[in-house]
Amino acid sequence: MSDETAIASITREVDEDHATEIQSPASGFDETELQRLTDDIVGALKTVYDPEIPCDIYELGLIYKVDIEEDRSVKIDMTLTAPGCPVAGEMPGWVENAVNSVEGVGQVEVAMVFDPPWTPDRMSEEAKVALNWY
Repeated sequence: MSDETAIASITREVDEDHATEIQSPASGFDETELQRLTDDIVGALKTVYDPEIPCDIYELGLIYKVDIEEDRSVKIDMTLTAPGCPVAGEMPGWVENAVNSVEGVGQVEVAMVFDPPWTPDRMSEEAKVALNWY
C-alpha cells in the first residue's frame, strides 16, 4: 500500500501508547463493508486464546496492527507475552486460520514482532477484569 493511498483507520485504544490499529484503503470499501469486515476480523481474533492465560489475544493486546488491503488481503503484526512463549511457532498459524475464516478476506499474513515488547499495560479493561489484574 503506497503512502499516497487514502486510509480508513479504526483503532482500539488502550491508551495513547498501546493500541491495536486496523487500517484499510478507504477507496476499496464502502463504510458499511469496512465496518463489517473489521468487526468480523476482530471477532475472529477474539477466538484465539493464549493457552497459558485465560483471555483472548485481542483483549490481551497481542495484536499490534491489522492492515486490510484493497485486494482484501490482511496483514497482521502481533506479539507474544514473552519471546520464549512455548506456542511461538504455532500461534501465528492459529491467527491466520481464524482470520481466514472471515467471509470476504483474501490472503492472510501474520508477522511476529517484539518491538515494542508486550506489557500488561496493553491489556484492555475487559482482560484486566477477567484476570483480576487490579
